[in-house]
Amino acid sequence: MDTKAKILYVDDEPINLTLFEINFSDKYTVCTALDGFKGLELLDSEKDIFLIISDMKMPGMNGIEFIKKAKEKYPSKKYYILTGFEITEEIQEALNTKLILKYFRKPFDINEISLVIQDALNS
Repeated sequence: MDTKAKILYVDDEPINLTLFEINFSDKYTVCTALDGFKGLELLDSEKDIFLIISDMKMPGMNGIEFIKKAKEKYPSKKYYILTGFEITEEIQEALNTKLILKYFRKPFDINEISLVIQDALNS
């Protein structure tokens, strides 16, 4: 029986999804989606995902838009943004309103994300 916590990582770049899986699949069950629409589908089908990390800049629906939609349906899950850019007003607003708990910079810091996931699991 797999008792690893399940996390979702959404990013439109396949290489980033692969890197995330390589770095975190030993400790967690990692689900990945190439865009926010697939991310929402995964949340509907994988009810036990407890934590979501999304890239900010994606075509069709950016990370904040995806998280807003996801949080409407699943308010108790924990949401984070990953960005290769400086913090924007949109990200700052998401932090201020507690839409997201934290944002990470790209390239992502494995240790930083691991610590945050552990904290989320224990809270």
